This record gives sequence, structure tokens and C-alpha cells, in this order.
Amino acid sequence: MQQDQRIEEFWKRFLEAKKMDPNTKYIESFHFELTEKWANELLRLVLEGKKRATASSLFACTHEQQCMPQAGDYSIVTDWDGNPKCVIETTAVQIMPYSDITFDVCKREGEDDNLESWRIGHQKFFTEEGKEMGYEFSEDMPIVFEDFQVVYQ
Repeated sequence: MQQDQRIEEFWKRFLEAKKMDPNTKYIESFHFELTEKWANELLRLVLEGKKRATASSLFACTHEQQCMPQAGDYSIVTDWDGNPKCVIETTAVQIMPYSDITFDVCKREGEDDNLESWRIGHQKFFTEEGKEMGYEFSEDMPIVFEDFQVVYQ
């Protein structure tokens, strides 16, 4: 079965299980991170309820034909191989400079025990993503911080 078909069947099962309008759309299907190891690890944290938020560069949200997340949006999270594992619903969105993110904010991502480790990991991610997408990391770059809840798995 092709990935697109797996995604659509997973979405259909979600809509049926939640007795939702069959015309309800999801915004995107995606995996976290740029490597298999981290994509699958972050998915594990989501499924365990430890990861309840994600940070993206504003550049990534406004380019590459992605739309800005909004509260109430649904997305499908996959593993590295594209297998759908859960549906998340966006509950809140904040845009702030990278330098203004505090540990109270970033700890909702469930990935780090302190602000310093969050900054090191995310600077590396945004630097690598920037190389691929055509932007440069900076301390004042806008970050889209998205809170979510798992509504189906």
C-alpha cells in the first residue's frame, strides 16, 4: 500500500472513530526532525504524552507551500518511514524571536531538561533546515511555537 493511501485510510478511521464530518480536512502529515533516529524518538515522546508542542521556523511555515498553524487544525504525525501513528490537534500558536523562548515555553516540547540543551539542539536543527530551505539561523529569527494534543492514535 502506498504512503498516501495509508495516510488517507488512517484519516478516514480517525473521522469515523470520532464521529466527525467526513469532509473534515487535515493540514499536513509529517514526521518530526531531519533524521530517522530523532523523528522516531520524538514520535515516541508524543505518543507517551511527554511532547505536547513543537517549534518551527516562521520561514518554514510561510514557504514551501505550508500554511501557518492555527488552533483547531489537525495534522497526522508519522514515523520516519511515513507510517501514520497519531492525529494531533493544534491548541495554541505563538510567534516569538528564538532568543525570547524561555524554559517555561520550550519544556512543553518534552525533549530537554533545561533551556541550554533546547537551544543547542534547536540551533543545530534550524541551521540545518536553513541550509535546505534558504535561510540563515539567527538569535532574532521568528519561531512558531505550536501546542497540540493527541486526539487519536
